[in-house]
Amino acid sequence: MWNNFTLDLTAPVSRQKQIITFLRDAILDGRATPGLRLPSSRVLAADLGVSRQTVVLAYEALVDEGFATSRHGSGLFVADALPGWAARPAGHSRASASGPRRSTLVLSQRGQTLAQLTLTPARRDVGLLAPGVPALDLFPHAVWSKLSARFWRGRPGADRLGYTDPAGLLPLRQAIAGHLGATRGLTCAAEDIVVTTGSQQAIALAACLLLDPGDAVWVEEPAYVAGRSALAAAGARLIPVPVDGDGLAVEAGIRSAPAARLALVTPSHQYPLGVTMTLPRRLALLRWAELSNSWIVEDDYDGDYRYAGPPLRPLRALASHGASRCVVYVGTFAKVLAPALRLGFLVAPEGLAPAFATARALADRQSPEPMQATLADFIGEGHLSAHLRRMRSAYAERRDALLRALEEECTDELDWRRDGVEAGLHFPVTFNDRHKSDVAVSAAAAKLGLQTPPLTGYHTGQGQPGLVLGFGATSASRMADAARRLRRSCSVESVPRRPAS
Repeated sequence: MWNNFTLDLTAPVSRQKQIITFLRDAILDGRATPGLRLPSSRVLAADLGVSRQTVVLAYEALVDEGFATSRHGSGLFVADALPGWAARPAGHSRASASGPRRSTLVLSQRGQTLAQLTLTPARRDVGLLAPGVPALDLFPHAVWSKLSARFWRGRPGADRLGYTDPAGLLPLRQAIAGHLGATRGLTCAAEDIVVTTGSQQAIALAACLLLDPGDAVWVEEPAYVAGRSALAAAGARLIPVPVDGDGLAVEAGIRSAPAARLALVTPSHQYPLGVTMTLPRRLALLRWAELSNSWIVEDDYDGDYRYAGPPLRPLRALASHGASRCVVYVGTFAKVLAPALRLGFLVAPEGLAPAFATARALADRQSPEPMQATLADFIGEGHLSAHLRRMRSAYAERRDALLRALEEECTDELDWRRDGVEAGLHFPVTFNDRHKSDVAVSAAAAKLGLQTPPLTGYHTGQGQPGLVLGFGATSASRMADAARRLRRSCSVESVPRRPAS
């Protein structure tokens, strides 16, 4: 703030008066907040090129007016409360003091569309049964801190702390390629991979590069809200395609929009319904993309977690050479490690990685290299494989504890798939009373410390009411208590039946 203040030596107003006016206005406008320490008279005098006495007299005037207060031995501070004559209502600024002004500056049409899009709300705390959140209490702190400290002990220079390749640190991309080949059967080179801040950015980059405004896009119904919004932000025309027990209903998509430009899918573990797309459906989707010259964005957000056999092979690994060129594979470490790391990746179609890297550079240049280097070592030294083994065991325990608790507490209120939960970190439940409002139940649950979003919120149209339950971030010992709270939440009244016409 002080750097923006210069004295007008030609003004008829004295220098002392200019200092008083600047500081008083800064306090009134909120730029100088209560309790802010003002520069010493010696420092401010040197900065402005005036005598110290000029600043001292200005400061004394501010104290006399009640705008500043002196603390013995500490200096001069902005007063905690303005003098009564100068106090203004909250939100009242100098600009509004002279009356309202009509602004002709508005958001662009695209900006207005962006501002109205739905995003998944972020919570600082993690409620019981929160979906989409991993076991943060089991984060590998000791190993991670050791690897991070090793990076900094090496006293990295400009080559590690400056601007780097927007596609990502090469050792990390090599480690990701090796991990995908070993665990998912997905053959790719480091040069095909672009490191992102997570799956959301990867989807947004794909939408930016592969779609023109007005292009038809298949989206799952129901679907991951933020992914769907990323496509809408690019001007896409969303075509909801129903998801059943076998995954995306490809034939229904072909009937609705056979020449759609792109399909966004979660075949390994659909969000929010939790189903896995069957092999015939996967092959049908790949055939459609190849024949219609369309793109597939495969969001494999938690595909590392399967409890009955190894992780499934991604669409790109199943496809013929022609079809594999249609697939953008998206992965993230948000569910594997922690969302706050802000690290994910995409595997670009053949020859398109440079374009994705350029788009990434224009978005936010690069992910932090210290974090990338730590993750590269974490994967390359085998810690990720060991961590995944531990987490599959822990998540299976938490899943089983939640299912037992639901059986004991909630069978009268809720229904869910009794044939088991074979993948991921969440599953949906529906109400035995079809007239129950999932929005009301979710709100009641939030008051009891739960985080169980309503299932209808993931639909573009009318959907069956229910809740999405996560078991990753809630310990097994707390599942019984969570289920009891959930049962209490379900006691809200049902939506009244409409009388027959």
